[in-house]
Amino acid sequence: MRRVLGKISGLLSNRNMVGVDKSGNKYFTRMEEVDGIMKEKRWVVFKGEDDPTSIPVEWICWLNGQRKKAPTPEEMMELEARRERVRQNVALLKKEEEERRAKEGSTGKRVSTGKVAGPDLKSFIRQIPVDSEGSAVEESSGARDSLRSSQENKTEKEKVEPESSEPTGSGATFRPGTWQPPT
Repeated sequence: MRRVLGKISGLLSNRNMVGVDKSGNKYFTRMEEVDGIMKEKRWVVFKGEDDPTSIPVEWICWLNGQRKKAPTPEEMMELEARRERVRQNVALLKKEEEERRAKEGSTGKRVSTGKVAGPDLKSFIRQIPVDSEGSAVEESSGARDSLRSSQENKTEKEKVEPESSEPTGSGATFRPGTWQPPT
């Protein structure tokens, strides 16, 4: 019983408060011997309910040992101001996007649904010069047929020659340490 009370009193008296965040959570550290090695133990005491989502990212990094020094109050204020500027910029960009969409809707343009569409083939076809008889269209369809047939021939060749899944190598002639990268 004496040993347990000694450990509890050691925990309470041997801790150093490192800082407090804006939610009122307090952060502590102490040196502790683990397997004969002195290690720093870090923890948080929550104000009110134990809500881990109330811990700022900087303090999480410190608790996990990703930061050696605890965040300072000045650093926390700078980061909070930066986050507020980012929130304001996001709100401004959303407002501009809504205005742009409303303007496109009033001019009769198609409003984007947020889905990615394929290429606009109508504008591509308009770029092809066409004679009054339509000979360019016939040539392009012939070129398209020849391209299609060459692609079909390639796929047939690939089907005829199935690739082995077995590794290939130099086998008995291989000597360790003789490989050189190609130049």
